[in-house]
Amino acid sequence: MEILRIIILVIEILVFAYLAFSTLYIFVYGVASLFKRKIREKKNDLQRKFVVLIPGYKEDFVIVNVAKEALNQDYPKDLYEVIVIADSFKQETLDELRKLPIRVVEVVFEVSKKSKALNKCMEIIGDNYDAVMILDADNVMESNVIAKMNDALNRGYIAVQGHRCAKNFNTDVAILDALSEEINNNIFREGHRVLGVASALIGSGMAFDYQLYKEIMKSVDSVGEDKEVEMRLLKRGYTIEYLKDAHIYDEKTSKSDVFVNQRRRWLAAQILHFRDYFFDAFWSLLSKGNFNYFDKALQMVQPPRILLFGLLFILSCIAALFDFGNFFSSVWFAPHFYYWLGLFVATSFTLLICIPKRLYSKDTFRALFLSTPKAFFLMLKSLFKVKGAGQKFIHTTHSHNENKKIN
Repeated sequence: MEILRIIILVIEILVFAYLAFSTLYIFVYGVASLFKRKIREKKNDLQRKFVVLIPGYKEDFVIVNVAKEALNQDYPKDLYEVIVIADSFKQETLDELRKLPIRVVEVVFEVSKKSKALNKCMEIIGDNYDAVMILDADNVMESNVIAKMNDALNRGYIAVQGHRCAKNFNTDVAILDALSEEINNNIFREGHRVLGVASALIGSGMAFDYQLYKEIMKSVDSVGEDKEVEMRLLKRGYTIEYLKDAHIYDEKTSKSDVFVNQRRRWLAAQILHFRDYFFDAFWSLLSKGNFNYFDKALQMVQPPRILLFGLLFILSCIAALFDFGNFFSSVWFAPHFYYWLGLFVATSFTLLICIPKRLYSKDTFRALFLSTPKAFFLMLKSLFKVKGAGQKFIHTTHSHNENKKIN
């Protein structure tokens, strides 16, 4: 019995240490996001030639509107080209796209992947570009995005992540998805840049030096291609910039089953990249002082914020029963209730300060109080279904055409 008790206590302490580290990590960067940061001065005033690549798989409902919107940029028309990479589109959709002043590149694969579509397209279009902008098939840019990306490249960056934000708030699930995106923007992008650490990429609404991106993508063939590119850039010593004022509107998940599939894919990519890169990143930190690379590897072991919040709430309640309820003997529960409560309060505080003021509304509070438990269990479901998700393409269907503007 004593051996069993020791084993359980060791497991409890390890779990506490992991969740404490996760809480501290998001707390530091979340608080940092509240402060202003120094912006690099421009090194030149070049106007680069951009290619806007929009890969899509069966995105017939939204792609025509997205392509039209991509043309509305306050940037010289002869210095950017919009290309839709069409995988499994209907013929009538292709006909509508070809009426627009854009280019359509059709691709066909036995097993579709975004990385395959991007690589095939760049192989076809050649090298007559200075920079590439990557959009998802539901993304809508504000009219100044390419100009802002160009300015960031002129400040010496070779990779820039824009501010991806919600296009729709039509369900509680969509609201929670929108809040999650903004929380992650502040922790993993703005907060990081305030402290001089590289921003994380999201997968769309991002720009790169064209030649470098094409070179790195040639050897990328995974469902988490953005994370693969990110790891390789950081390993080479590059810093990824984040533009908080370059808004790209993205459709948020409205349905529970889509939420599960999407998170399942993200979790699978996170686990795979942690396995593949953590020890290399740790060695790079020790041998070269490459903190950006190591910090990214640490992100891969972070639990999703909703899981962290939910687990700490549950464990705080259990600890209260052990310490105050007289239902169980406290010898079976090592960390005291106040330690668990401290982590829960710190996590809750971090998440709240990372939600933009413009999103505080009665709908937001309703979604938080009524749908957070559901989102927690959906995320658990995603975690339990993660096996195999890293080896196959899981499509997220988009169906929202309204463009929500930042106030």
